[in-house]
Amino acid sequence: MYGHVESLAKRMKKGVDGIDGVEGVLYRVPETMSQEVLEQMKVPSKGDEIPVISVDDLVEADGLLFGFPTRFGSMSSQMKAFFDSTGKLWNEQKLAGVPAGFFVSTGTQGGGQETTAWTAITQLVHHGMLYVPVGYTFGAGMFNMETVRGGSPYGSGTYSGDGTRQPSDTELALAEHQGKYMAMIVKRLSQPQSSE
Repeated sequence: MYGHVESLAKRMKKGVDGIDGVEGVLYRVPETMSQEVLEQMKVPSKGDEIPVISVDDLVEADGLLFGFPTRFGSMSSQMKAFFDSTGKLWNEQKLAGVPAGFFVSTGTQGGGQETTAWTAITQLVHHGMLYVPVGYTFGAGMFNMETVRGGSPYGSGTYSGDGTRQPSDTELALAEHQGKYMAMIVKRLSQPQSSE
């Protein structure tokens, strides 16, 4: 709503695009709230820079990174509604074997940086997708205790507070790293396998 996930996504795309032969494409899921409610919440309007995704767009991807804000330790209702609309893909097993990961935005430090991704894993499991956590591959940045930092071994993240806090340099660097990491996994999985 307020651009936190979008900021991480744009930086993540930079990481994906930094791997030769891999290109990131950004989409947003359809909004489920009415325009009236969005205006009351003072949600900035979204431009046309990032198109709204359709379920069929998912099958075009060699790998997927889903970003969403949390709501009581789980994904937002907009993202859940989008996953709920993927029944046809599930029925036809169109996403089976596709690597996927998560990144999140939460309002507080105890607000679900891990549980939001953890509870979302069920969506991937039912599709037969391959969950790719970032783990501790970010190295020392995962252990920095000097500044407030979102993210976890489950995926990158940011704290939004009341909506005015923007992602820190460390949070953005973790997002870029996760993009690179996923792109390397996708590239590795797309390599022709030897029959020997």
